[in-house]
Amino acid sequence: MPLHLMLSPRFLPLVLSVVAGLGSLVAVWAFPGALLPVLVLFTAAALVLVGIHDLVQTRHAVLRNYPIAAHLRFLLEAIRPEIRQYFFEDEKHGMPFSRDKRAIVYQRAKLVLDKRPFGTNYDVYADGFEWMDHSLAPLPVSSEPFRVSIGGPDCAHPYEGSVFNISAMSFGALSPNAIRALNIGAKKGGFAHDTGEGGFSPYHREGGGDIIWELGSGYFGARTADGHFSPELFAQTAANSQIRMIEVKLSQGAKPGHGGVLPAAKVTAEIAATRGVAIGQDCVSPSCHSAFSTPVEMMQFIAELRRLSGGKPVGFKLCIGHDWEFLAICKAMVKTGVYPDFIVVDGKEGGTGAAPLEFLDHIGKPLREGLSFVHNALIGIGARDRIRVGASGKIATAFDIARALALGADWCNSARGFMFALGCIQSQACHTDKCPTGVATQDLHRQRALVVPDKAQRVANYHHSTLEALAELTAAAGLPHPAGFKSAFISRRISPSAVVTLAELYPELASGELLAGTQDARFRKAWDMANADSFAPVC
Repeated sequence: MPLHLMLSPRFLPLVLSVVAGLGSLVAVWAFPGALLPVLVLFTAAALVLVGIHDLVQTRHAVLRNYPIAAHLRFLLEAIRPEIRQYFFEDEKHGMPFSRDKRAIVYQRAKLVLDKRPFGTNYDVYADGFEWMDHSLAPLPVSSEPFRVSIGGPDCAHPYEGSVFNISAMSFGALSPNAIRALNIGAKKGGFAHDTGEGGFSPYHREGGGDIIWELGSGYFGARTADGHFSPELFAQTAANSQIRMIEVKLSQGAKPGHGGVLPAAKVTAEIAATRGVAIGQDCVSPSCHSAFSTPVEMMQFIAELRRLSGGKPVGFKLCIGHDWEFLAICKAMVKTGVYPDFIVVDGKEGGTGAAPLEFLDHIGKPLREGLSFVHNALIGIGARDRIRVGASGKIATAFDIARALALGADWCNSARGFMFALGCIQSQACHTDKCPTGVATQDLHRQRALVVPDKAQRVANYHHSTLEALAELTAAAGLPHPAGFKSAFISRRISPSAVVTLAELYPELASGELLAGTQDARFRKAWDMANADSFAPVC
């Protein structure tokens, strides 16, 4: 073990055990009749054996990075059910992501029984509680993998994708081992892996899993030396058969309207090669695109990407902000006759990366409002049947998926759910390069804790088990396929004595209603403000 690691606090208990063992061994030799050195020697030897076992075992990444010391975490987890009511606030309404959801992911990833006795822990009479209405004539549970066809009439190579996929997380934000495990898991389970805007790296290629290539404003992997879009480089990469769809990122849930900078010190040779940037220089991701500046130009850019990729599905991802801007894009679709093959709606509650607190807490529409708005806008221009809609934003369980489908999504993406499957313990150290489980770090010694074959299987397990749970919900609702979920299937308590369905909270427009001249107050003013030739509103 390198000296700097031996001196690290992570390995201090193991190093102290070795030192104590050696010291007691000397004491036993110097004082043969003394009992204390013998006890210390046996204790230290036992701890050293535990530490060595921790370093070489492959199931627990945190033990590989914190031998001996991390056992305290598992001890606290074992007694947590008894002490949680005294030490933790309400996990359903007070925590950013409930521990119960994390537990569900861990159990499904490890194929541990995820059943629980004594009913729900939720306060079913609290405002905001939601449930799904079931059928008195449930259907047999389906064993089909639940696929959705993505690709409109202008698409030459539609993609038959899973209804549950890995959301955008970049190489650079995640470690090479994390990317490897995610992609191998996607290959095993037959679902898609979004690259994030950091480019299509060698680690994405190794596993051979289906790829959604996200193209952000930095055009990483398809950029000129000065940071503009390169059609030649894009076409070269997009020709790879592993890439099944191309996704233009307009904004993301964690920090919509905000660019990003990967500091020069973190731009390694691998990251520089993947992104097409210079080693040792700040890697800038601008807040907006340089390839287009108006809605019409954006549609023309999408058509060009579809042509350059040989007809693969091309769409875009965004967190909804100004209503009129998205409606301006809709008007540009109608004006140009160019339609994306898909749109991914990211909720402001989503995002696994670090961002300014104000952006995390108060910028962008939450998923339900954004998803319902996009779904209705596409209905309103008569284009919903030709454009598929994906949804992402704290989606981790089968009920999360069912609710998103009921609000208009065709499929769902999850980032943190698959991070938990990799072993993430949500230490919130992602931006420090000191991730304790090797998921979000470029530190070679920390990332070795993530054993790729073990975690890849857990990724596949989590996906498979979640779809099994979705199949059970679908059957309980009396449906043959989760695409049948409607907003009327989900109810929400809005007061101790009042309940509404999501259909009442988010009523649907009629097909073509926006084009005919809607009187719906949610859309009328914004539609009038929308301009296909500019993102600026018509005043």
